[in-house]
Amino acid sequence: MTSATFLELESDLHAALERHLLPPLPESEEAGFLFVRTAPATAGSATLVAVDHEFVSPEGFDLRSLHAIELSDATRARVIKRAHDLGASIVEFHSHPFPYQAEFSWSDRAGLRELVPHVRWRLKGRPYVAVVVAPRSFDALIWATDSPVPETLAGIRVGERCLRPTGLSRRQWGHADD
Repeated sequence: MTSATFLELESDLHAALERHLLPPLPESEEAGFLFVRTAPATAGSATLVAVDHEFVSPEGFDLRSLHAIELSDATRARVIKRAHDLGASIVEFHSHPFPYQAEFSWSDRAGLRELVPHVRWRLKGRPYVAVVVAPRSFDALIWATDSPVPETLAGIRVGERCLRPTGLSRRQWGHADD
């Protein structure tokens, strides 16, 4: 990948993703996945374009609450297989349905440290993106090299708009409490 990577979404898909992740009266965190391919690079940036998606249903979790989620093994396996079959990368989304600035939690970071190397190995080194969404913000990390330390996604393009992540999670990545 190049220095700045953007995720590009159609307006309808972005709206559906927001409705799924942040319902009006949330009872738990929610999750969904995009399957993306890299568009031809331009002027020092790359763009990931959605080719398919899956919004995780309540049955796709082993644990689900307002403060944590855990996907079932079957859901994880299905998502990885779908990405493999599509020749695509995975963008995972999950919500933190509270009115705070979006940032990956300690447990999110611990889970990503375990999951991302495995998924990237299974998908032959393709990039992996993780996005956490709060009611008024989001943060997004991308693993596109062999470094265990992710970069911050440059933004999400929706039509003419470019939404920017908080960037809070990247600063926390190297802390000793992880």
